[in-house]
Amino acid sequence: MTDSALPSGENKSFVILISCIATIGGFLFGFDSGVINGTVDGLVTSFGVTKTAVGVHVAFMLLGCAVGAAAAGRLADLYGRRAMLIVAAILFIVSAWGSGVATGIVEFDIYRLLGGLAVGAASVMAPAYISEVAPARYRGRLTTIQQVAIISGLTAAFLSNYILAHTAGSSLEPFWMGIATWRWMFWIEIAPAAIFFFALMVIPESPRFLVASGKKDTALAVLTKLYGAQAAPGKVAEIDSSLDHDHKPRLSDLISKVTGKVRPIVWVGIGLATFQQLVGINVIFYYGSILWQSVGFSEDHALLINVVSGAVSIGAVVLSLVLVDKIGRKPLLWIGSAGMAVTLTLTAIAFATGTLDANGDLQLSDNMGILALVAANVYVIFFNMSWGPVMWVMLGEMFPNQIRGSGLAVAGLFQWGSNWAITMSFPALLAGLGLAVTYGFYALCAFISIIFVIKYVNETNGVELEDMEG
Repeated sequence: MTDSALPSGENKSFVILISCIATIGGFLFGFDSGVINGTVDGLVTSFGVTKTAVGVHVAFMLLGCAVGAAAAGRLADLYGRRAMLIVAAILFIVSAWGSGVATGIVEFDIYRLLGGLAVGAASVMAPAYISEVAPARYRGRLTTIQQVAIISGLTAAFLSNYILAHTAGSSLEPFWMGIATWRWMFWIEIAPAAIFFFALMVIPESPRFLVASGKKDTALAVLTKLYGAQAAPGKVAEIDSSLDHDHKPRLSDLISKVTGKVRPIVWVGIGLATFQQLVGINVIFYYGSILWQSVGFSEDHALLINVVSGAVSIGAVVLSLVLVDKIGRKPLLWIGSAGMAVTLTLTAIAFATGTLDANGDLQLSDNMGILALVAANVYVIFFNMSWGPVMWVMLGEMFPNQIRGSGLAVAGLFQWGSNWAITMSFPALLAGLGLAVTYGFYALCAFISIIFVIKYVNETNGVELEDMEG
């Protein structure tokens, strides 16, 4: 059955509602990643952490993200997609509370690690859940909302940090009940995390998981509510026929029975997950103010550039939301790769013209400074209209039903591992090789990703999940 053949009994409003609930996990993903920016002074002052060591503690969460993504993908095959989202919601609450009450840096790191587990789980489970409940013809648009939610979460964290610090006087001053403001910055997250937890109580489990678990009657009831009574029995049969009936989904399914090697689709998933980070996007998101100050912009201007980048990001994702189900995933990816390759090259060229001042900071001419600023922001546009949302869309839908959980586990591990590597390596690359060489490396990765997409990535637009094997 093709999606266009679905009868009028489809409950589109319900599909959109439960998909939006799932994307709250993306909002928390963004919030939890962004809230740390306003608390650095608190960590330095309260825990005696040196400013050079702060980066290690900030990046510590990313290790939890890698583990959370890998574990959630596999556990979702055992206990369900919705169940893993509920676990993520609980971990978000515990992490937010614990990060605010921590009395030492080790205790703080433990709670941030729990937050990382939640972020990792939400990052792979939300798009997987949406893909498994949404009809193919608008599945891409609904999954793309995840990226909008992530950026909105980041923005909300920056805004709440600013309001709290502005009201109290600084992040170190007491805000309420005599407690330092930076601790309240973490506690703010408890509210959306609690909303996420209770909202998850009203959404159904993924029908694909229910069929794989032998709960066909429950799956039929869910699919009836989603697609109507006429389409539901046929969809159950389609899902059932796409599964191996001699065993439940397991990690070993990633190995082809024919060749005895890892399935090619798994390598494609790993490639998508890794290239999304190798193009250096998190250098802009995590080190934006440091980057722009290093080329001569004042702190105020650097922070303003970050705000502009955030606004541009949201606009670019909205553009992707409009295009992803019209022109497809693959065109957006290679167009994005080409655009990023060009803009990163221009940024590297601008940085290469700079000279070092007495303090060792890179100084650019007015023209080259403008080129670097414009090229970097256009780069952000290309990323957020392509690889930012589309990578998550494809990971959520590209794997056949039998290996979706395990495939997501492996791809998620590589995605967050690459994120950690790029985040940790940038300060060293900046100091040792300079911005021009560093951005030249990211540009090279973007060029290579064009070849990867054209040669290895198959279009999934409009394809039912039960037909992904081909």
